Amino acid sequence: MRYFIYFQYNGANYHGWQRQPNGISIQQVLEDAMSTLMRTPIALTGAGRTDAGVHARYMTAHFDTESTLDAEHLTKRLNVYLPADIAVFKIEPVENDLHARFDALSRTYEYHVHTHKDAFINTQSLQVQPNIRFDLMNQAAATLFDYIDFTSFSKLHTDVKTNNCTITHALWTQVSDNRWVFTITANRFLRNMVRAIVGTLLQVGTEKISIDDFKRIIESKDRCQAGTSAPAHALFLVDVTY
Repeated sequence: MRYFIYFQYNGANYHGWQRQPNGISIQQVLEDAMSTLMRTPIALTGAGRTDAGVHARYMTAHFDTESTLDAEHLTKRLNVYLPADIAVFKIEPVENDLHARFDALSRTYEYHVHTHKDAFINTQSLQVQPNIRFDLMNQAAATLFDYIDFTSFSKLHTDVKTNNCTITHALWTQVSDNRWVFTITANRFLRNMVRAIVGTLLQVGTEKISIDDFKRIIESKDRCQAGTSAPAHALFLVDVTY
C-alpha cells in the first residue's frame, strides 16, 4: 500500500531534505525513525528537495509498505520519537500510483526579510537595507511571468532535462512595519532557483541593476549574470498542491 506523509521541519541543523553521504538530512532522520517504529525499511520520496538550511512549513512524501497502518497512532509515535525540529501532521493511504513528486501541480515558497535589526527573527529572516525599493522588486517580479526558461537562476551542472518552469505567482508583501515576505508559486523549481531570484531582486531593490537589466539576465540564460543567491535560512517551502 502507498501512504502520504505530511510534515514540517526547521532546516537549520540539516544538510537539506535529501540523504547526503557526509551530512545529516531530514530524509535520513525521518526514514530512520519510521523504519525503527515500523520494524521494516522505509524509503521516502519527497515532493521536492530543499537545500541545506532551508525550512518547510508544509512538505509531503510518499512511501510503500505491505502492512496496513494505524496512521493516526504512527503519527503520534513519530512525533514523540523525532527531534523537536521535525513534526508530522498526518499520514494517510492514497492510490498506489499517486507520486509525491511527479503528481504535484505546484509548490509555493516564501522568503522572509526585515528592514531593521530584530533579535528574535534574524535566524529565519534576512536583514535588508531600510530604504530598499520593494516597489521596484515587485515590478521586476512581475516580469517573471513572461518567461519559462530560468537557466539564469539554476544551480549549474544539475541533472534535470529542462530548465523550463511556469511561475504563477511572485509578489513581495508587507506583513509588519519591519517585515516583508516574497511569495512565489510555480509548477516546479530548479535547484537554488528561488534563492537566486531573490538575490537578483534584491539587486533591483537596492538599484544596483534596473528592471530591464533583470529581464536581460533572464534572457541571457547564464547563471553568472544573476545575483548571489540569498541566504538559505530565510527560505520556507509553505505549500504543495495536487
